[in-house]
Amino acid sequence: MSALLRLLRTGAPAAACLRLGTSAGTGPRRAMALYHTEERGQPCSQNYRLFFKDVTGHYISPFHDIPLKVNSKEENGIPTKKARNDEYENLFNMIVEIPRWTNAKMEIATEEPLNPIKQYVKDGKLRYVANIFPYKGYIWNYGTLPQALTFTVSSPWNTPFQTWEDPGEKDKSTNCFGDNDPIDVCEIGSKILSCGEVIHVKILGILALIDEGETDWKLIAINVNDPEASKFHDIDDVEKFKPGYLEATLNWFRLYKVPDGKPENQFAFNGEFKNKAFALEVIKSTHQCWKALLMKKCNGGAINCTNVQISDSPFRCTQEEARSLVESVLSSPNKESNEEEQVWHFLGK
Repeated sequence: MSALLRLLRTGAPAAACLRLGTSAGTGPRRAMALYHTEERGQPCSQNYRLFFKDVTGHYISPFHDIPLKVNSKEENGIPTKKARNDEYENLFNMIVEIPRWTNAKMEIATEEPLNPIKQYVKDGKLRYVANIFPYKGYIWNYGTLPQALTFTVSSPWNTPFQTWEDPGEKDKSTNCFGDNDPIDVCEIGSKILSCGEVIHVKILGILALIDEGETDWKLIAINVNDPEASKFHDIDDVEKFKPGYLEATLNWFRLYKVPDGKPENQFAFNGEFKNKAFALEVIKSTHQCWKALLMKKCNGGAINCTNVQISDSPFRCTQEEARSLVESVLSSPNKESNEEEQVWHFLGK
């Protein structure tokens, strides 16, 4: 546990508002080559947006157009590492929203056309997560799962997949309504990733956070390109090879809103992490809600369903329309950024 605490205390420099996927690292990332990002506005400002492009340079929605499941073949016909090991069914795309050790609450803008990443604003102010001793910012690479759509391989459903927690239906496991957001992922690998990266992960388990009465699932996953990824197959392996990490995760989610004057969060299942099989069932269930949303079979409220690649969706737009949507977002590179002062909160037991 002491070794973990030393690791968690080692934060990224406070001046770094966020790391961008367009400038991250030097090592090979096969999934990143398929997607690129484009900034509009100034980081750490309310007008900042990070838009996504596919490999051809066309704008897309990361929420709706990036596949949930990783294809069995990558670019140039090279099979993925995990496909060779018959773990294809547990191989997903993850969109990184918040790099480990950073504080800015970046998220996919579900209510905006093409769903760029932006910094969350509450009560007119940019949202930053508090530093709660001994942690610095987010203690994982934090992000979400997108949809899965394949034009060349037909599925039994012949429809796209996606993950979304429906606020109109109670979850049978937690007896609480969903939170109207994409399903969250905590990536526990050894690398600090970047905002906007699209990586391949395998799912290990799941935690059921009850956030102000709503079900807010937290998937536990690891980057398949992590040096230690081959050791991890299920939730028990996290405690075995990263002792203390699950306990730290539970404490982090329990306390992270307390500095804002809110009560501690609660959990379903008494805070027990459920295994991979349970997690995969949750993903399967939540994508059915999204499927109905994109086919206009339910009311998604303020969620913007504009997409570029889902051929049978009534919300599909053309590439020209997508480009016009992005160009309508004003870019103000000279606007002064607003980074939060870094403080540490010491909370009693």
